[in-house]
Amino acid sequence: MAGSTYGNIFKISTWGESHGKALGVVIDGCPAGLPLCEEDIQLYLNRRKPGQNSLSTPRKEDDLVEIMSGVFEGKTTGTPISLIVRNTSQKSADYSEIASYYRPGHADYTFDEKYGFRDYRGGGRSSGRETIGRVAAGAIAAKILKEMGIEICAYTESIGPVQINYENFDKANILTTPTCMPDAAASADAELYLKNCREELDSCGGVIACTVTNVPAGIGEPVFDKLDAGLAKAMLSIGAVKAFEMGDGIASAFQKGSQNNDAFKMIDGKVSKITNHSGGTLGGISDGSPLIFRAFVKPTPSIFKEQQTVNKSGEDITVQIKGRHDPIIVPRAVVVVECMTALTILDLMMVNMSSKLDSLISFYKDNN
Repeated sequence: MAGSTYGNIFKISTWGESHGKALGVVIDGCPAGLPLCEEDIQLYLNRRKPGQNSLSTPRKEDDLVEIMSGVFEGKTTGTPISLIVRNTSQKSADYSEIASYYRPGHADYTFDEKYGFRDYRGGGRSSGRETIGRVAAGAIAAKILKEMGIEICAYTESIGPVQINYENFDKANILTTPTCMPDAAASADAELYLKNCREELDSCGGVIACTVTNVPAGIGEPVFDKLDAGLAKAMLSIGAVKAFEMGDGIASAFQKGSQNNDAFKMIDGKVSKITNHSGGTLGGISDGSPLIFRAFVKPTPSIFKEQQTVNKSGEDITVQIKGRHDPIIVPRAVVVVECMTALTILDLMMVNMSSKLDSLISFYKDNN
């Protein structure tokens, strides 16, 4: 299978299936000397693991990470870091029936067409559990970024028709509400909406917003490897994400230039923007203002309503999906968005080290 590797310098390769023995990631390009222990990574994995509340699948997994290589005496060595998370609660029998047909909204049909074969147990590589490797690697990338003062904050902006009120924004609520909403009142409304969806044997989607602060100006390559293009690829590589927008995004298409342009002004001796309609990039390069973007997440495709589909014999049939499924993907995907953002920004910052001759001279000459 091609396409399981992400990044240029800080490079990750994820592996494993939803109902296999384990999942994990190999990270190449992590600098030596970073203090790192399993707890640093576990904090992030705990945010995406299943079975934590009524809004997630009842599948119970501890998702405990083990560092297999690349760390010695509590610090990274500069060699590849291998991380593993073992599956302990597979119920593959729940999926034996779907081997004969294609679930609506899933990758069953496309995997069969591409490979002539598929792992039907929970979706195999197309399962949301594949994101374990991304989150584990992203936790390390986020720790490196924090060393440089760069902070990433992702959260649920809306679930179905329920949107947060930014006047009620409390960052602490992101980690305490089951919806990962920073607005506790909106979270309560969303929980009621999801309860109704569940009673109707249905699911819903939502929007994840993300803000990144203290990214210096100049990050991102101006043609194919733009910062916003990299973030778009990172977000759209998450299985449930169907759309991406940076800054004002879609609304920009309905604005005039005088509305959409961000005026510049000198503030504290620095070139700064008065507004941030662009979302922190210009020409695909960071401009020093906060990065602001959104990922739009589809409803969980595994619903318990009766649906129409086709079996492998080419017959039209109706099915009712069994198994253990989230009524909504959004809350558990918030940390995935955060980690993919960290991986993208860190990698582009490493690439940026070679953009100026002064950077090379200051590193190799001035330090010798």
